Amino acid sequence: MSRYVLSFEEAGAAGVSRVGGKGANLGRLSGIEGIRVPGGFCVTTEAYKCIIGQIPDFGSMMEQLSLLKAEDRDGIDKVSQRVRKSIERIKIPEDMEKEIGEHITKLGSNCACAVRSSATAEDLPTASFAGLCLRRTPSHQTVRCCPLMPASGWGKPWFRVL
Repeated sequence: MSRYVLSFEEAGAAGVSRVGGKGANLGRLSGIEGIRVPGGFCVTTEAYKCIIGQIPDFGSMMEQLSLLKAEDRDGIDKVSQRVRKSIERIKIPEDMEKEIGEHITKLGSNCACAVRSSATAEDLPTASFAGLCLRRTPSHQTVRCCPLMPASGWGKPWFRVL
């Protein structure tokens, strides 16, 4: 089984902690005869941890966020924008890029891909949130887009929901 990318079929068995609620559910649906699920794949939580692990002061930024009051929208925005910019500057590891590229190739060279975040805490018994971002992109752009999806959760629209 791949470290960073799982097909929908693999994602169903991997579970929410590895691919998020939407990914696990797409995986389960893809295994039900008579239900048509478009081809696709999930970028794993291990990929997220790898990306976040490249941010030297991530822990410090999380500490700063935890100390802010919910009403301090400007303070939250400043720290969250630092996190977002840090993620966007990350160099995607070659092995991750290769795995994503291989899965895109399996989908076909002319496919358009819907790329979205499905965090592990988005579909819980007590809470549910939509994916953080939805983009249709030409497949050649998707390799760069997939691992950077976590950046979409670090901006004003997301924090306004909370």
